Amino acid sequence: MTISVAPPLTSAPPQFDLEPQAHVIASDAEAIEVAKTLAAEFVAGAALRDRERILPAAELDRFSKSGLWGITIPKSYGGAGVSWVTLTEVIKLISAADPSIGQIPQNHLAAVDVIRATASEEQKKLWFGRVLSGYRFGNAFSEAKSKHVGAFETTLTPDGDGYRVKGEKFYATGALFAHYIHIGAVDPAGKVNLAIVPRDAEGLDIIDNWSSFGQRTTASGNVRIDNVRVEPEGVIPAYLGGENPSTNGAVSQIIQAAVDAGIARGTIEETIQFVRNNVRPWIDSGQEHGYEDVFTIAQIGDLKIKLHAAEALLEKAGRAIDAIVVEPTEEGVTAAAIVVAEAKVLTTEIAILATNKLHELGGTRSTLGQYNLDRHWRNARTHTLHDPVRWKFYHVGNHALNGVSPPRHPWS
Repeated sequence: MTISVAPPLTSAPPQFDLEPQAHVIASDAEAIEVAKTLAAEFVAGAALRDRERILPAAELDRFSKSGLWGITIPKSYGGAGVSWVTLTEVIKLISAADPSIGQIPQNHLAAVDVIRATASEEQKKLWFGRVLSGYRFGNAFSEAKSKHVGAFETTLTPDGDGYRVKGEKFYATGALFAHYIHIGAVDPAGKVNLAIVPRDAEGLDIIDNWSSFGQRTTASGNVRIDNVRVEPEGVIPAYLGGENPSTNGAVSQIIQAAVDAGIARGTIEETIQFVRNNVRPWIDSGQEHGYEDVFTIAQIGDLKIKLHAAEALLEKAGRAIDAIVVEPTEEGVTAAAIVVAEAKVLTTEIAILATNKLHELGGTRSTLGQYNLDRHWRNARTHTLHDPVRWKFYHVGNHALNGVSPPRHPWS
């Protein structure tokens, strides 16, 4: 594998532990406490990492070695098998501190769920064991040149006792920091599989050319796959998660919603601190301090209420996923997809509203470069573009009015 770096981005590939030994978390309560500890560490350098585009390789080592990247692995395979309510709280806590770090495990966790739902027993034991040791999956799924997000031109073809995969990917969040790359590829029958290969596989080229104004340190650039060898244990029949009832689509979406809820939570807390410490009262308020302005107080109240509503729906969505992990049914999968879509709408709306209100309530000085507060809006606006919430309204309405279930794919 080669790693290409396009200036003016990072000047060298990130260095991280290639042979990790992770702690294994035992319970939901431990997962939450570990996430709180890490969030307190990550928030300290978040503004600087965003400003200077310092890739969080060391932070990701801390994150995955803590055991949090393996908490959804079932107890029967040595994991904690935590509730999806707990998982979303973990993602919210980390994303409130630094949403780039909070987003990076999304594709890893989605891949873990695909393996759980569709892989053979031998594959589950292999890959779950590696994840529990601290190894990370990096995404090579979406393609920039295909007709739409669900269309794949990357191919998976038989080659002796294994396979070869060839194509090009974009939005490859986490690939630059990963031990293994899971590649979405179409087999000769037209079915989408995950092809998992080592990061140093011959013909694999990870390119750090992510230039978005937000989520700057996710390094979500390109991956070129030039006839890369895939061993049989690395081919996961991901298509089965769409053909049959499964958690896969809802899992992919709920993690995205949790990132947005975390952005909103972190932004609202920063808004409160900024108003308390830096904002003058408006000339017509008759108050001594900015935080005494009745309109500002009301706006903070409105943000808190909307955040709590979004978080309540997110919790409901987590419980809906919990209900279909062991025995997914058509009805249960539809119910989970609907409530996850509802949560995605509200978390998107509060993330964008909160990051905009920060500047409205913080005033002109909140735009000064020394604070770098615009990173919150940039992150929210960028991340919420992952999949359009206008389609969430449609799917929720179509189910309520016409009884039509949402489609089963990672973007629904």
